[in-house]
Amino acid sequence: MARLSVASWIGNAAAVMCGSWGAVSRRAREAGCSRQTVYEHAARVEAAVADLEQGGTERQQLRDEVQRVRQENGQLWEALDQSVDFSIAQQQRFLATASAMGLSLTQVLSLLAIVLPAGQCPSRATLGCWLATWSARAGRILQVLDRTCKELVVTLCIDEIFFRRQPVLVGVEPHSMAWVIGRKEEDRKGQTWQEALRPWSQMEYAVADAGTGLRKGLSLIQEARQDDPNAPRLEVGLDVFHIKKEALPVIRRGWQKLEAIWEKAEQADREVARLRQRGEDARGAAIRARHAWEKAEKAFQEAERIEAAWQRAAEALGVFRPDGQLNDRTWAKAEIHAAIEELSGSEWSKVRRMLSDPCALTFLDRLHRQLREVESNEPLREALLRLWWLRRQRAAEARSSQVAATAHAAHVIQTVLCEKIDPNWRESYRRVARVLLRTVRASSVVECMNSVIRMHQARHRTLTQPLLDLKRLWWNCRTFREGKRRGRSPYQHLGLQLPTCDFWELLQMDPEDLLQKVSTHEVAL
Repeated sequence: MARLSVASWIGNAAAVMCGSWGAVSRRAREAGCSRQTVYEHAARVEAAVADLEQGGTERQQLRDEVQRVRQENGQLWEALDQSVDFSIAQQQRFLATASAMGLSLTQVLSLLAIVLPAGQCPSRATLGCWLATWSARAGRILQVLDRTCKELVVTLCIDEIFFRRQPVLVGVEPHSMAWVIGRKEEDRKGQTWQEALRPWSQMEYAVADAGTGLRKGLSLIQEARQDDPNAPRLEVGLDVFHIKKEALPVIRRGWQKLEAIWEKAEQADREVARLRQRGEDARGAAIRARHAWEKAEKAFQEAERIEAAWQRAAEALGVFRPDGQLNDRTWAKAEIHAAIEELSGSEWSKVRRMLSDPCALTFLDRLHRQLREVESNEPLREALLRLWWLRRQRAAEARSSQVAATAHAAHVIQTVLCEKIDPNWRESYRRVARVLLRTVRASSVVECMNSVIRMHQARHRTLTQPLLDLKRLWWNCRTFREGKRRGRSPYQHLGLQLPTCDFWELLQMDPEDLLQKVSTHEVAL
């Protein structure tokens, strides 16, 4: 049936209310509708007029209300399109990643409360159960990855960090920054370190501080490998970083002592000036001032002597000598011996003991041996070493035009010399540069890793082994954002080829399937 107009509605109402007998039937035939429709229209018209008389909602108001509701409905649909689907799986991924980055459960819960409605936010107990599950899975994944990458770990920097008086044994491959050892133990004895290092059967060089338990563990590994003809020889290097760390506070205290003596001498001068200004006898004060300055001058000379001696020892721990020649054990031992003669006193006893340790110069023995292996031509090798040193001197030189021009000229001349010795010197230079760049003297990378672990110390009451495994897996899969390693993860720099570098995807893989898919390759610097 066709929709009737408003005028037809009013005509129908008039026929019902004002028409004579038979008017409704005639009106129904004229409008083309039934008698019942005519009566319904009359009732609705009457109700509309009565509502208007009583002050009801006007038509324009209703139109405005409809328009407002439509706009609100559109905004809700738009907000729904832009909303994020934060499912249970995504909440668990957020929890695992945030916990690996160092956030506590309370902090994770606070962040989830910002995103999720109050009724959908998981409890802290639920978060704890989720974290326990994924931390345990991280441990199983790491067992596979550690077994695969042990062939790639040749150099290892090791140390321990304490978490509420309980040691965590830490080992980092220095070139890739891969965190390969992270074990929470009851102690740090030699046998404990031996068990932690035993799986890394291809390790040839370990850099560590002078800790008793740590060095004992390395000695036990060396002794065990003597009985195995197929096991590689293990060399131990003493961490240069810790030697300098022990020496610098002693030097600083010496200068602070000198400052106190110097201040007393200046105070004595001020006393002489005060007495003379008042016209009093200042001869006694002048004598005391002279003696104070004599003492200050002697203290200054002593401080300079001590610092010069330490600087001599520090230069002996470098790869190159101050004159640009490659350092060697013979020259370094002589310099260290001369420096130790000057570093007297009980405050220098630990530094003297560390400098006298033969392991402090192990890196020089390895460096010379590796350079001979990559380039047997001694004249060319010496020329390439000089070129490498000159190139780095150019970057370190002051920006004055005269100094820069001199450094550039020396670099160009050395390049010509290499060309005359061997026209194909560039390939040899790359091999020599690789050896120099991969020379490890300090275990600073372990200190870097310890600074990451310390975030847990500040935010967690306890650090369990599964949580430590979760953090280690995340670290090794994360991509460096800056520096020479940027754009790749520690596992990639180490040479480990994974089916995926995504931390969350690795966690969800079956360890046996992962073992079939993971492989290794050699990484060029």
